[in-house]
Amino acid sequence: MERHILVVFPHPDDEAFGVAGTILSYTSAGTPVTYICLTLGEMGRNMGRPLFADRETLPEIRKKELLEACKLLGIKDLRPFGMRDKMIEFTDQQLLIQRLYNTIIEIKPSLIITFYPGYAVHPDHDATGAAVIQAVKRLPVEEQPVVHAVAFSEGCEAVIGEPDIIIDIKEFADKKLKVIEAHQSQTAGMIEAMKEHYENGDEEVKERLTKERFWTYPIEE
Repeated sequence: MERHILVVFPHPDDEAFGVAGTILSYTSAGTPVTYICLTLGEMGRNMGRPLFADRETLPEIRKKELLEACKLLGIKDLRPFGMRDKMIEFTDQQLLIQRLYNTIIEIKPSLIITFYPGYAVHPDHDATGAAVIQAVKRLPVEEQPVVHAVAFSEGCEAVIGEPDIIIDIKEFADKKLKVIEAHQSQTAGMIEAMKEHYENGDEEVKERLTKERFWTYPIEE
């Protein structure tokens, strides 16, 4: 059993699609989860369907959505870092790494979940994963937590191999849908279609909602 889980992602809703079921499996078992969300996703392209937000109001709306998602996930320790969306790779990397390192030292997680740098599509995703890995490398080897990384760029498996961690989250599929739905500014319009496809036995949607895949990141490289 894990002692403490640290989840590090750049945007609200990053935790919903790829790891919500896994988080629920931990929190339902009583394992504490700390979630560092670097930005409020204020540059997100979606403003709701029909529109209910604009560029000025979106950050506050996404903050409320994030809080609701964390409530559904059983996450009691949310730590927003207040960074600017789409700017993570351009910020002071040493400062970010130090902040992450400080949190790791404080909570002593046995497992960290983040993006696999270089294989997570969005520059913010890649920069986040890279900073996490550098923070972990500052620790003595015997104190380094395991890192389970999320990768989904096209062709990533040809380079980094098949995922070595596949978690069956079937019992949490309905709750995962609710977490995705909580981020309604970004998911309105797609969530109903996703539910319909899932209920109708669409294999691709079923796979996304019942299994979550991770790569154990090779810290020593």
